[in-house]
Amino acid sequence: MKTIAWDVDDVLNNLTKRWLIYWKNNNPLCKISFNQLTENPPHKVINIPLKQYLKSLDKFRMSKNYMQLKPSKIMLNWFAQNGHKFRNIALTSVPFFAAPISANWVLKHFGNWIRTFHFVPSKRKNEKILKYDTNKIDFLNWIEKVDFIIDDKEDIICKAKEFGIKAILFPAPWNSNKNKSPEIILKEIN
Repeated sequence: MKTIAWDVDDVLNNLTKRWLIYWKNNNPLCKISFNQLTENPPHKVINIPLKQYLKSLDKFRMSKNYMQLKPSKIMLNWFAQNGHKFRNIALTSVPFFAAPISANWVLKHFGNWIRTFHFVPSKRKNEKILKYDTNKIDFLNWIEKVDFIIDDKEDIICKAKEFGIKAILFPAPWNSNKNKSPEIILKEIN
């Protein structure tokens, strides 16, 4: 059975889109639309310091807003029809303090298919944690059991391919996958 590593935020859910709505509600002068977020993190596009963006994102994650994120209907449909054909794992990059919330969200919505949750801690100031991996690719090289990775970050996809892992770039405004819909990408997995 092939194993797929699924990124969580912006693949299984729409975190950045929902965070932008949250940001705009608190900053009504911001007129940026989701499709204008050509970078992730989007702090330069929004014209705020990275520190301010991370603080806002972390506040969103730690509030009820994150747990209220709806899973992607496209992804739920795919899992309902095909999830049993693969071994599925979650592999995400979140701050250490937010990992339990992310894991809870994944298991709540995708636990029927995703049974393991793995994360590489995103760096936050003054956080001192044991460092096993510097990025998702380090983790994938260590585990040596993943056949595919699905992620919205172009650099992760490129590095995975360099190591011989089949990698699929999930479409997002900040990456080069502008022509393939999520539905087409998911058909390619099958």
